[in-house]
Amino acid sequence: MRLAFFDTHPFERTHFEASNREFRHDISFLDCRLTATTAPLAAGFPAVCCFANDKLDAESLRILKTGGVRLIALRSAGFNHVDLQCAKELGLTVVRVPAYSPYAVAEHAVALMLSLNRKIPRAHNRVREGNFSLNGLVGFDLHEKTVGIIGTGRIGSVMAKIMLGFGCRVIAFDLNPSNRGLDYVALETLYAESDIITLHVPLTPETHHMINGTALSKMKKGVMLINTSRGALVDTTALIHELKSGRVGSAGLDVYEEEEAIFFEDLSNDVLQDDQLARLLTFPNVLITSHQGFLTEEALTNIAQTTLQNISEFETQKPLTNEIQFSETPRDFLTQRV
Repeated sequence: MRLAFFDTHPFERTHFEASNREFRHDISFLDCRLTATTAPLAAGFPAVCCFANDKLDAESLRILKTGGVRLIALRSAGFNHVDLQCAKELGLTVVRVPAYSPYAVAEHAVALMLSLNRKIPRAHNRVREGNFSLNGLVGFDLHEKTVGIIGTGRIGSVMAKIMLGFGCRVIAFDLNPSNRGLDYVALETLYAESDIITLHVPLTPETHHMINGTALSKMKKGVMLINTSRGALVDTTALIHELKSGRVGSAGLDVYEEEEAIFFEDLSNDVLQDDQLARLLTFPNVLITSHQGFLTEEALTNIAQTTLQNISEFETQKPLTNEIQFSETPRDFLTQRV
């Protein structure tokens, strides 16, 4: 099947080309993100493959439909960037990758946590400059600390197992508790008792800015906040305020609410135009990575295999294993992202 592959990155192209030896689709790799401006490039293609930062709003979808597109294959689990109502009205089929590797994201969250706690970036930079002083590098034992996990789907459950392995006390909040081995508490209790809070929920209208000024004010002073899910779960203005006040002791962010035009790009020769991101980067107790939690060999292979399988099912008119139904609820997608 002919496929227009938008927002291509070298790290994923290799895996798609390897997996496509089995599926034999005709893939045209495009560097640009899919927006209303670039959607005409898909004219004549029956399918497009899109990434997390592509913009599949009503305008883009109408252009795709006019150009002959029938299938939108998301190489991600989240789909908050797709206007599903418009896709349904246009008769466009949307498929996704519901799971690729919960271990990849959970382990990256732990890496952020450990790096912040033991101040690894600062220590590394010091040693490279010949400074072997230990002043200012004191961390704390994770053992017996309380870790609050918000969202206990695939990734949140893996995160819980890892933290229990460290000897932590793990508490959790989920609208639909499903992990019998976890201690579920009210969200206010989790805020008040957690030394570390890690987010593993989808971005929905209900979860947008769930970590706002009110939520942050209820947290234990000096709390460590980890977000490897969706940037807009956190109100950046409120986070900056509480970092300055000391209420938030440190923050590890693999996502950012205005990342769309920034992450995945080399802007090293440009002046950063986002004032809030620039402010976050000035804090010595903030560690930011550019949405790389999913970036493991295993996850990339699974994404490629599932995406291409989804396209083959559509092409051969087989039942679609991973079709997004308009009636699906956000709970189904609590913990997979990219």
